[in-house]
Amino acid sequence: YLLNKMKPAKLHYWFLGWFSMALCCWCTSDKFTQSDNHPHTWKKLYLAHHWPVTVCKMSANDCQDPPEYWTIHGLWPDKTEECNRTWHFNVTEIKDLMPDMRRYWPDVLHSSLNRTHFWKHEWDKHGTCAATLQVLNSQKKYFGKALELYQHVDLNSCLLKAGIKPSSSYYQMTAIKEALTRFYGVTPKIQCLPPEEGEKAQTIGQIEFCFTKELQLRNCTALKGESDPVQADLKLGTEELSVCSDTLPTYYPSQVQDHK
Repeated sequence: YLLNKMKPAKLHYWFLGWFSMALCCWCTSDKFTQSDNHPHTWKKLYLAHHWPVTVCKMSANDCQDPPEYWTIHGLWPDKTEECNRTWHFNVTEIKDLMPDMRRYWPDVLHSSLNRTHFWKHEWDKHGTCAATLQVLNSQKKYFGKALELYQHVDLNSCLLKAGIKPSSSYYQMTAIKEALTRFYGVTPKIQCLPPEEGEKAQTIGQIEFCFTKELQLRNCTALKGESDPVQADLKLGTEELSVCSDTLPTYYPSQVQDHK
């Protein structure tokens, strides 16, 4: 009725005003979606490797014969957690990846080969956020790409080539950092278990490499306008990894010691 009463000129301006307001709202909504304030926006990925012997040292769980090589902890976007709680983990979607998953992404704390809780946790917390990238937008793509990046980085070979291997003697953290930076051309993030009472050395536990959204290696140090790096994401009991100290001697253990 209101439209019928309006003159053509007024009707034209009414439609123009309505369209402008709708366009403005749409732009604002789109801008919010793309802005850094949106909860699901992230800028880089962390490929986290953890040292199984240290993981077992942190826990009194049923660690049995942990792998003697660096394994995958996870592929984590920064700034996000549990982006889609309705996208449930389904192990059948990664059945083709299972041999590599069991070898390179094992649940170190639990010896059963069929245990999938660790992978479910990583998908729920991090994979559903990483899935905003087309190359990671399914469970098979997310886990498959993490395995690809792990093989590409080849951390185990790099450390051996640099003469850094599990030992009862100590390393200088600066020497480990320099070796990795020289080899990869970027600065990774290295985390350690702080010395326990009676110990003088920190224990290396986790090495994270950072990637751009184009999956190119980049420095893990935060650039201007970026958030601080995500936390270690590994806390067992009261013990927790933290960024390694450059001044403390560093233990790279070859076997699990009795848990205190």
